[in-house]
Amino acid sequence: MALAAAPSRRFPAAPPRPAPPSPPLQRRAHLRPQNPRRGPRPLLAAATAAPLTAADTEGRKHELLRAVQETGRGLGASPDQRAAIEEAIVCVEELGAGEGTPLDLAALDGTWRLCYTSASDVLVLFEAAERLPLLQVGQIYQKFECKGRLDGGIVRNVVRWSIENLLEEQEGATLMVSAKFDVLSKRNIFLQFEEVAVENIKISEQLQALIAPAILPRSFFSLQILQFLKTFRAQVPVGGPERRSPGGLYYLSYLDRDMLLGRSVGGGGVFVFTRAQPLL
Repeated sequence: MALAAAPSRRFPAAPPRPAPPSPPLQRRAHLRPQNPRRGPRPLLAAATAAPLTAADTEGRKHELLRAVQETGRGLGASPDQRAAIEEAIVCVEELGAGEGTPLDLAALDGTWRLCYTSASDVLVLFEAAERLPLLQVGQIYQKFECKGRLDGGIVRNVVRWSIENLLEEQEGATLMVSAKFDVLSKRNIFLQFEEVAVENIKISEQLQALIAPAILPRSFFSLQILQFLKTFRAQVPVGGPERRSPGGLYYLSYLDRDMLLGRSVGGGGVFVFTRAQPLL
């Protein structure tokens, strides 16, 4: 064939191309493949958490109160609700100054109303009211008396209760458990219970009508009964010279002008309180 018979020609080899200049060091860094396991480095501004505002604080407290609202103060809380409430409590506890700030007894002084608890020794009262149709358990308060103190004070657990048709609804009588407390550390207090008392008996209108009917003149004897019931107070000391009164250790995890959070150390249970009007 013609192509096969044609003599082969040699073409001069092309001169080698010069190698491209190396990029400067400052431009090489971005050419390196990034480790897929390592994410982008956060900015310095994002590394430091932004300080919480007053709106953030109130928002977390509102979420906690909303979470406990439909739980019957803890008795009707489901496991999922308890988990959500615990998470909301921790979010509020993070707002506190922490272990480094001593407990402000001036801020603690006053009356606090129970909104939620998981403590079994309090839930048993609500369970009793559920099982006994005539028993009613009203508001529960903690009253701290420690203004001007640095080492402790007095705390009174106040339970309003009633018996249907015999006492006024919800607040027919008061069960009061008094204790003195000592500040053990910056957030821990130890309660030493001293007395249990029943007082402030308020009988219902039906019972008053039985004791002293309105259509009849009230006798001296009936008036004495009514006066006795109004001023009745039964008190039982806890402990005595032969045995030490029971006590309990509590960790007050958060405190501000209108919310108090506490945890029972050892016995378990959390408490959510809000500020209430002073008890008379």
